[in-house]
Amino acid sequence: MRAGSGMSLASFEDAFAHALFAAPGDADPAVADLVAQPAFAVYRNTVTKACIDALQANFPAVARLVGEEWFRAAAAVYVAGERPNTPSLQAYGANFAAFLADFAPAAELPYLADVARLDRFWIESHGAADAPVLGATDLVGIDPELLAASLLVPHPAARWTWFAETPVYSIWRDNRAHESNGGELRWRGEGALLTRRADVVEWTEIDQAACRFLDACAARRSVAHAIDAALDVHADANPARMIAALLDAGAVTGLVEPTDRPA
Repeated sequence: MRAGSGMSLASFEDAFAHALFAAPGDADPAVADLVAQPAFAVYRNTVTKACIDALQANFPAVARLVGEEWFRAAAAVYVAGERPNTPSLQAYGANFAAFLADFAPAAELPYLADVARLDRFWIESHGAADAPVLGATDLVGIDPELLAASLLVPHPAARWTWFAETPVYSIWRDNRAHESNGGELRWRGEGALLTRRADVVEWTEIDQAACRFLDACAARRSVAHAIDAALDVHADANPARMIAALLDAGAVTGLVEPTDRPA
């Protein structure tokens, strides 16, 4: 196959890719003869199936929640409007959570889009850059005032969020791990933290104070300011215990001391 006369290769490739996902009869005239061939329909179906398979692999908790038939039908709608923009499908589905949030058949599962967000967090955490993990022992001996004025840098693989009204983390965890907690699900807000070390993505539940603390750290606020942000949402939070738990989970990669150290 080659581009027609006067058509650049890049333009031909764009027209060909568009035809793979466009409705019948909506192809660029430059590739109309090619699209009309029976083999093209076979190729289009193969590409579409590969994209649906990739979505099912990339969003396993969502697929387990709704069942394979429902998931693949929804995925086909998504694929029709969201073609891959990279040769690899390992990270395909960047907008799938947003798609589910507006997908009418998913209205009865208002938490489904957030479950997809956590599946997406897993992909991002898995593919993030390698970096050392800061441990609690690395802070031993640091002057408390110096620590308060320093910055804790979130690990590049760390992903976290707070779900104010629904137990999304528990729903996602149970379906991701193909497990059941064996009891009644408590309908309450939950936070989720995903991290990665030794090439293994780990997840843990965290509270709103810890999420707010990490938000402040990501905004390059000092430890003291991050603690204040956490206490704003949970006045009786224990900062020392919270920071130790986040360090133990691998959420932090480094400590940046201020250039003007306190006396």
